[in-house]
Amino acid sequence: MKTPSNQDLINGIRSGDKRLLGKAITLVESKKAEHRNQADELLKEILTFTGKSIRVGITGVPGAGKSTFIENFGKLAVAQGKKVAVLAIDPSSTLNKGSILGDKTRMEELSKEKNAFIRPSPTSGFLGGIANATFESMLICEAAGYDYILIETVGVGQSEVLVSDITDVFLFLKIIGGGDELQGIKRGIMEMVDLIFINKVEEENRLKAKNTKVELMRALHFLPSKEKDWKVPVLLGSALNNAGLQEVYEKIQEFIDLKITHHSFEETRKKQAEKRFDYWVQEYILQKAKSDKLTESFYEEHKKNASELKSNPSTEAKIFVEKLIG
Repeated sequence: MKTPSNQDLINGIRSGDKRLLGKAITLVESKKAEHRNQADELLKEILTFTGKSIRVGITGVPGAGKSTFIENFGKLAVAQGKKVAVLAIDPSSTLNKGSILGDKTRMEELSKEKNAFIRPSPTSGFLGGIANATFESMLICEAAGYDYILIETVGVGQSEVLVSDITDVFLFLKIIGGGDELQGIKRGIMEMVDLIFINKVEEENRLKAKNTKVELMRALHFLPSKEKDWKVPVLLGSALNNAGLQEVYEKIQEFIDLKITHHSFEETRKKQAEKRFDYWVQEYILQKAKSDKLTESFYEEHKKNASELKSNPSTEAKIFVEKLIG
C-alpha cells in the first residue's frame, strides 16, 4: 500500500486522525531507505509542534501490572481533560519482527477513549533501536497534541536504560514478593527512577507493603539524587482498584514543576537529543560502510576475521573504522 504524502500525514497528525497518526509512526519505524528519507522530512516539518508533552517511562517486572496501571492512569488523565498516547515496547517475534503481546487487547477500555492512542512498538529483536524509533514516534504523538506520552518497557535489562534516556519521568512499578523485598532490584534501576509505585496493595498485605516501602526508602537514601531537592516518593496503591493513581498523577506534575524551576527540564531534553544524534551517527556510518563498494569489501573482510576469531572483534572493528575514516 502506498504511503500517504507528508502533507497528508501532517494534516492527519494535526487534526487528530489516529489512522494517519499510525501510518506516520509506521513510516518512522521503517528501515527502508526511501521511507527513512520521507520520515526525515516529516520529522523536520513537525518539530515546531513538539516538546509540549510530559514523557513518562514505566517499567517493572512481568506481572507487576504495568498494562493495568497504564490503562487506568491513562483513563484518569483523560478524565482530567488530557490527551494520552501509549507507546508500549513489545518483545518481537524473531521471525516476522512484529509485536507479540498486542497491547491494544490488554488496554481495551483506554483504546476506546477518543483522547487516547495506543501503539505497540516491536523491538525487532534489537534493543538499541528502541530509543530511536520510540523517540521519533513520541515526537509525532506530541505534534498530534498528546499531553502525556506513556512508554512501557518490556522490563528486561537494557530497555529500561534506553527508555529512561528519552523520558522526563521514570516510574518503577513494584509488587510485594516473598523474602527480601530488595532482592532482584538492580542498583541501576534504582538510580534511574524518579517515582516508585508499589502495586497490588490490598488490605491483607498492607502491612507488608508498608515494610517494603520502608526498605525501599532506606535503599534510596544511599543513592545519589538525580534531581536536586527531590526525594524519590514510594507510593502504595492498586491500579486495578484505582487506588493511589491520583497521587501518582500529582507527584509526576510536582516533579516536572521542580525540574522546570531548576532549569533542568530543557537541559535534560537537550542531552537526550544529543544521545539520539550519537546513535544515528553510528547507524549511518555503518549503513555507508555496508553500501559503499569501496568499503564493503573491507567491512566483510574484518567482519569475517571477527566471526572466525582470527583476532578480537573490537580490534577488527577499530582497524576497519581507521580504514574507513582514513
